[in-house]
Amino acid sequence: MKSIKIILACSLIVLTTTLCAQTNLFVPREMQRAYDKGTRNLNGEPGENYWQNYATYKLSIRFEPTTRLITGSEEISYKNNSQDTIKEIVFKLFPNLYKKGSIRLVQIDPKDITDGVQFSNFIIDDKSLSIDKLEQNGTIMQVPVPSLLHDQTIHFKIEYSYSLNKGSHLRTGEVDEGAWFLAYFFPRIAVYDDINGWDLNPYIGIQEFYNDFCNFNFSITVPGDCIVWATGDLQNCSEVFLQEYCKRLSSAEKSDNVMSVIDTSDLKSRNITVNNKENTFRYIADNISDIAIGISNHYIWKSTSLVVDSISGRRTRVDAIFNSNHKNYNEIIDFARKTIETMSYKFPRWPYPYSHMTVFDGLGEMEYPMMANDHPMENRDMDIHLTLHEISHTMFPFYMGINETKYAWMDEGWATLSNHIIAPMIDSTIVTPGAFFDYYQKYAGIESDMPIITLSTKQNGLVLFLNSYPKPALGYLYTKDFLGDGLFYKGLHHYIRTWKGKHPTPLDFFNCMNNGTGVNLNWFWKSWFFENGVPDLAITKLIKSKKENIIVIERKGEKPVPIELTILYADKTKQKIYRSIGVWEHDNRIVEIKFANDKKVKEIILGGPNIPDFNLKDNQLTLD
Repeated sequence: MKSIKIILACSLIVLTTTLCAQTNLFVPREMQRAYDKGTRNLNGEPGENYWQNYATYKLSIRFEPTTRLITGSEEISYKNNSQDTIKEIVFKLFPNLYKKGSIRLVQIDPKDITDGVQFSNFIIDDKSLSIDKLEQNGTIMQVPVPSLLHDQTIHFKIEYSYSLNKGSHLRTGEVDEGAWFLAYFFPRIAVYDDINGWDLNPYIGIQEFYNDFCNFNFSITVPGDCIVWATGDLQNCSEVFLQEYCKRLSSAEKSDNVMSVIDTSDLKSRNITVNNKENTFRYIADNISDIAIGISNHYIWKSTSLVVDSISGRRTRVDAIFNSNHKNYNEIIDFARKTIETMSYKFPRWPYPYSHMTVFDGLGEMEYPMMANDHPMENRDMDIHLTLHEISHTMFPFYMGINETKYAWMDEGWATLSNHIIAPMIDSTIVTPGAFFDYYQKYAGIESDMPIITLSTKQNGLVLFLNSYPKPALGYLYTKDFLGDGLFYKGLHHYIRTWKGKHPTPLDFFNCMNNGTGVNLNWFWKSWFFENGVPDLAITKLIKSKKENIIVIERKGEKPVPIELTILYADKTKQKIYRSIGVWEHDNRIVEIKFANDKKVKEIILGGPNIPDFNLKDNQLTLD
């Protein structure tokens, strides 16, 4: 018995020492409360008490192109799945970005300033609320309601209107005299979650969005010569299109070939839609975080489809909707199709989750569930990058429900990594995207170079760009490189399976990757995402011996980056040596790299296109 006690005591000492030696990530109070309540687990998974509130929306929208007036009626059923008693419902009124007096961090055309969202009727559980009691504070509206207990549902009937912006096309608005893109066009209930309660962050034009997963049944009425494309599945093709066009669309949904559903000759005939003064297009989209709508009376429509899930044989339709004068848009359908194919089978190797993806020729560079609002770019390479970037957002933040308002890096970083990986698969001549990552090298260490984990709501301009795009993308890239594809995809797929349709936080991601791979990556997460510092490697010296050479590399900066060496020999040959971030796992500052001493070394160069370095002056060693 005594020996067993000794063994147990020694084991406890070893275990305690090991745990103490591990790197711990900072846990904010809000997350600790979630752990204590059991809504989230330290292993990165939802806890046994995890919940999400849910809403169903029934929307009827009317759009008048001449005045750009949007009028809508909506019925909302909102269920409280939390254990809290809710005494107010917070609405997001995104069109109020253009309301007179609203705070905004973007420039807009003064002609687009309006009186914001106007309500003509507001009913809560069959009781009418006086419109004068609806207090709008910018894009936030807080509405007192009778106590809503756990598992109870509250119902709203709302009638409203607002004017769509024309000259300030920021993610939504008029594209030209016959094309419009509608996004954030309805009052919606904000997210109430287990971390912060109500999301009270206003939309000020910079940060992006955070929405619950909801069911949408919506319709939009437009003039008879207009065609509509939207998130979700069209329910009444034969009621709005002539039979020929429904047949073409049905064929495209089953074909790998690119087909013209509507071409220039069809537009000239003006015989596409059912001959009515107005037509109402009806859509359904279930368990999705948002909806968007494209409208035009002169756009052509290219369509194709592909199998995105080899096991089930499920297909996704891909559409490109554009002005025929934009010739470079002719290839967008190919870029979009290839992106979805690559996403499904190569990166992130997850079947595209929705029934279609539509790329709409607009004035933006913005993603929405099943939709992208993309203007034509300056050249083919840029068209490829923009198309794949916005489609990549399907996974993050839409499928995963990320709070991009607070954590832009949790979705933009992945989309940026997609640019790096997918673009050369679409066109092998594309070299990506060293120049993009160079932004970090250029600005690393400046006063506003804050840790990635800094809330996006506290950032703007250059620092928001760095922390949303190149810095996290490099972090993900280095993780993939260090783990190898086998472990990396095992961890990533564990994260996706665990949090699809839910709301993961940064700690959920980090812990999920650790748990899914079986590798504790906290040493890297902490230094790259949580802490200040810069990437900075240096060649310290070259030690020669008869058998081998040893290059000594010092990590002067706080950020661990891979080592890439180019050794130039006197005979004009060269050798490449590469080490992943794993060489810095134990917080060592020196790495020795050995190579054969069989040729005279002329020069050694440290660095690579995807490895930013704060000081390049000590990255080269020239020998006599």
